[in-house]
Amino acid sequence: MNFKGKKVLVAGGTGLIGTPLVKMLIEKEDANVRIASLDDKSRAHPKAEFFKLDLTKYVNCMVACSGVDFVFNLLCLKGSPKFMKEHPATAFDVNTDLENNMIRAAHQWGIKNYFLTSSIGVYPAAEVFFEDDAVNEKFPSKNDMAAGFAKCVAEVQARHYMAEYGMVISIVRPANTYGPLDDFDSEKAMVVPSFIRRALGGENPFMARGASVIRDVIYCEDVARGMLHIAKLEETRPVNLGSGIGYKLSEILDAVIENLEEKPEIVREDSGLGDKQRVLDISRAKSLGWSPKISLKEGIKKTMDWYKNQKK
Repeated sequence: MNFKGKKVLVAGGTGLIGTPLVKMLIEKEDANVRIASLDDKSRAHPKAEFFKLDLTKYVNCMVACSGVDFVFNLLCLKGSPKFMKEHPATAFDVNTDLENNMIRAAHQWGIKNYFLTSSIGVYPAAEVFFEDDAVNEKFPSKNDMAAGFAKCVAEVQARHYMAEYGMVISIVRPANTYGPLDDFDSEKAMVVPSFIRRALGGENPFMARGASVIRDVIYCEDVARGMLHIAKLEETRPVNLGSGIGYKLSEILDAVIENLEEKPEIVREDSGLGDKQRVLDISRAKSLGWSPKISLKEGIKKTMDWYKNQKK
């Protein structure tokens, strides 16, 4: 896929991953980009067309897809394990609406190339996730996995649209993504932005729950670059995009604390935070020519610098 001169919709193009993706499409690929988002227009790239739309509504997805050659669907209601456990119906309904309405609209407009952003939530419990292990029938039915179920449905729907309508649909499953424009302050904040907010807020002593829990985290620009790479290849097999590294939460916290002038006392405890280990196998992505470039320490520093500047 050559994006030069193409009209490209990035649904969610003002967010954590969408913002660097839009920048790459405009500044490196010379694409004509339309952003559809509920954010304020001030967050959009100045050279992008901007539509402020609620994309849980089918009619708005039809508006967003009008005249478009390619759709990147980055839409997702994500949140902390606590939020997902307490709001499973909300997570399922919103994510299902965002996926179903957008792909239907793309098909109605005759758009053949489509990009689905899935989730590691499609995987059954395991220590290392391989693409071929996402067997929906074996998926555990738990409240905190409602968003993962919605992405399972979206992936199945995508396969059916390719089979019946001849669409070319790329699917990626990103690891826990962090970076500028993340959600730092609400109850939905994930572990990395939560650590950063609390650390820069001067929390002392700093309570680190689940210190030995292992997670795969990746910087947003690496994910955006991987998405663009997979889309250009028109790869239709699901592809994991992660660091491929299992970081203990205590290691992630240490990378945050390293950037503080005054170090707090840290109280580490191993009380549960879901599965003990969740790491993506990225062999398929590497075989396709992509690998992450930004280290944990570099990504954390970039994110903290951005967050401090926003606070100022």
